[in-house]
Amino acid sequence: MSADRPTMPPVRLHSEAELARAALSAPLLARAAKLARWADSGVPVGVGGELVEKALVAATEHLGLAADEDGPAYTAEAWQLAVDTGLVEITEHEDADTDDAAQLPDDAAVGTAAPGEELGLLTAGDPQDVLDIWLGGMETVLADAVAPDFSDIADQLAEGGELDLDAIDWNPEEEAELLDGILGNLYLLSALGEDPGQDIPLPALAASMIVPDDMDEPTDEILEEVSDAMMRLDDQFRVLEPIGLVAYRPVDEALIEELDEDGTTVTEAEPLADEDVARYGLVRLTPLGVWAVRARMLDAGVDAPALGDLADKGADALLAALPDYPEVLAQAESEQWLTARAPLDAARDLLAAARGDDARGPLRRLAAQQTLSLVAPEAEPALREVLDDRHLGGLARVWLAERGLPDIPEPSQELVFWLTVDTIAAQLGDADDEASAELQELVQGLSDQHSGFFDAVWRVDHPATADVLEAMGRLHPDKKAAKEARKAAFKARSQQAG
Repeated sequence: MSADRPTMPPVRLHSEAELARAALSAPLLARAAKLARWADSGVPVGVGGELVEKALVAATEHLGLAADEDGPAYTAEAWQLAVDTGLVEITEHEDADTDDAAQLPDDAAVGTAAPGEELGLLTAGDPQDVLDIWLGGMETVLADAVAPDFSDIADQLAEGGELDLDAIDWNPEEEAELLDGILGNLYLLSALGEDPGQDIPLPALAASMIVPDDMDEPTDEILEEVSDAMMRLDDQFRVLEPIGLVAYRPVDEALIEELDEDGTTVTEAEPLADEDVARYGLVRLTPLGVWAVRARMLDAGVDAPALGDLADKGADALLAALPDYPEVLAQAESEQWLTARAPLDAARDLLAAARGDDARGPLRRLAAQQTLSLVAPEAEPALREVLDDRHLGGLARVWLAERGLPDIPEPSQELVFWLTVDTIAAQLGDADDEASAELQELVQGLSDQHSGFFDAVWRVDHPATADVLEAMGRLHPDKKAAKEARKAAFKARSQQAG
């Protein structure tokens, strides 16, 4: 893998069949499909493929939205999605003059819409066909979500003014980048969280994109940026929810100050208690959204693994990846990998892949030990075959002992100390505070259990011996023991240099 290629943690994906069902039930696509079927006898459309006035009224009634004041807008959105995704196809009238659209009356039809080929795939295609159509529609909706408020533009034109794009304060690249970053953060939370369905408060999500990591207390200016971002995200998530990308609870309208044209407060925001933070908006990616964001990341060259990707790979690929997985997903990945293999064959493959004196060797062996803990007892012969192996004899004895099996030979002191160094080396890369505390406890326990521990360990022929001793010197709470560890590290370095 290229060092400069971004890597994401793995995610659990629903089956394609489940995702396709979710796509078909997304309100916006469901409405678009319903309108496409309704158009089987031909529907008059305007210059951009939009429904003419009478057709829009009929379409709104067909969707059962006539009583909703926003019904025509919802219908127009669904129709546009049908056009953009090929659920309907437009045939222009031969005698239609579309060169000067501004001169055409509002109800002028320049073409006819009828069901397109994609509608057949949506109803009779396989799950991937459905997902491809949905994904194309989602890209259209994402573009709509970062578009400016065109009501200001319409007002300018209605008043006879000239179009001034600078006046609407819109940078399409910045808006798209911000939304991509937000979706990426939601994806990370889905991957790393124990509960992938957990709702994320909108203020926390906005702050994750704006507040610098090293800032203890956000400044007023930063807080204002977060507030502005929240309002933009509120608008955007309202657009994205109907396509099924996110599940969203909008910001409570009572919390938003209403201003008049001069910027003077007309209605003040309602006070908010701490326990009402959910009223500021809650959002999460749906399973369909997780799949979609991952698909976009893969297209962008991001390494975005999914649970089960390694099931048909060799043990070397499994052990190379597992150290970077969250614990719960590492176990789930291991279980899937083991399901496809006989216990004895799986154990032999894992043990062979765990060997090596390279820097990642300790991590591979730790991953192998964790995976082997899930292997059935039939693997016993494979573990006994490596009892005399310097790299593997220690973990083999642990496996046999955990199962209460007989005839486990006593390890040599050299093997015990080698395994100790290897175990600590595997944990040194974890900078998490909790993990560091556990490592500190391990370091203290090991040195306390063995008299002359440091004098023995510096002689261990392990490539990480000096690094481990230096770490023990930093972590050991007893100053005397820490000093002994540092001296031992110096001796180990000298031995390696010699």
